[in-house]
Amino acid sequence: MNAPETLAGWLAHCERLHPPNPEPTLDRVRRVRDRLGLSFDAVVITVAGTNGKGSCCAMLEAIARCAGWRTGLYTSPHLVHFEERCRLDGQVVEAVQLLPHFAAVEAARDGVALTYFEFTTLAILHRLAAQPLDVVILEVGLGGRLDAVNAIDADCALLTSIDLDHVAILGPDREAIGREKAHVMRSGRPAVVADPQPPASVRAHAEAIGADLRLAGRDFAHGGDRQQWSWRGRQRRFHGLAYPALRGANQLLNASAVLAVFEALHSRLPVSAQAVRQGFATVDLPGRFQTVPGQPALVLDVAHNPQAAAVLARNLDQMGFYPRTHAVFGAMRDKDIAGIVAALRPLVDAWYLCDLPLPRAADSAALEAAVRVAARTASGTAAPVASRHPGPEAALAAALAAADPVDRIVVFGSFLTVGGVLQRGAAHWRTGR
Repeated sequence: MNAPETLAGWLAHCERLHPPNPEPTLDRVRRVRDRLGLSFDAVVITVAGTNGKGSCCAMLEAIARCAGWRTGLYTSPHLVHFEERCRLDGQVVEAVQLLPHFAAVEAARDGVALTYFEFTTLAILHRLAAQPLDVVILEVGLGGRLDAVNAIDADCALLTSIDLDHVAILGPDREAIGREKAHVMRSGRPAVVADPQPPASVRAHAEAIGADLRLAGRDFAHGGDRQQWSWRGRQRRFHGLAYPALRGANQLLNASAVLAVFEALHSRLPVSAQAVRQGFATVDLPGRFQTVPGQPALVLDVAHNPQAAAVLARNLDQMGFYPRTHAVFGAMRDKDIAGIVAALRPLVDAWYLCDLPLPRAADSAALEAAVRVAARTASGTAAPVASRHPGPEAALAAALAAADPVDRIVVFGSFLTVGGVLQRGAAHWRTGR
């Protein structure tokens, strides 16, 4: 084949290459990994879980950078541009920098069938491995055991929350899902679990392989008041910490686990108290309870499963009083849409439901049906105000036209929903330019 000359061309090639029924194994990825000679001299941290992965990755990166370490980060999915998935020393790589690494994967695979995610993951890992780095942070895309990221052995694994999502692939309950995610752990190496009530399957797998399991509430914990918080681990303590710049009810759980990772890796990746404070103060992650200044209040959040939606509802409830809340919502068809809607229904006065540009997305008619069913299920609830729109931008434009300056708009659901309104930048919705 003639090698594509643009990133868009390579991504289209990966889509065409994607096998219709990929074999559920990491053997294909490992085969191409070995042909590429892919390995890291840096400390590798793998982050898996249902929710909170992106926040933990961002905090790990911010603190490591403030400590002076050279960082590489792989995260997925992206909000607007594919190259957001790869950052070097805090900067998103340019698309052109990825082209030779896609070519390297194409040459190395030599007929091996790779999914879109496997191919793109290997290309980004190859880019990271080409850079002299001190720490590499890898976010698992889905599950853990069969995720392409798991082809790389982590020096420390971090499991965030474990809840129901992708049940058709990962299993019907937290025990099955926890077992899948626990496979990012490695024998004899630290494994930090942020979930305060992890499934028994997580502990069982850690014990079976001899991982150095570090549990929230047992090996590390946090506490505090409205002004500051503190943390204790097996050997280290931090007091008088300011809250992380990332907003939300669960960010202290994430931040506490991040500190447990740095404690576990202290001999290889020491960070000072000043780096911790500065990292938490400067960390930034679009689309996670992101507030856009101006009126009406505008909140962007990629809550796309019931657990994340419940956290979003709690965060919205803590914002204070708003006469009306308008919700722009789009989601994938395989999500628990009823559970997501149920979590937000008590707070939402008007729904703006949008189509998304993927075949597996739920259309706006299906979303509207879910909203109306949720309203009927709740006794004494009036028929909801709901409208359909061809995309996130159109839905948000309609919400802005209907909202008063003192109202609140929340854009949530799929990454494509939030990314759709960020295509022209958050400031566009305040300036119209």
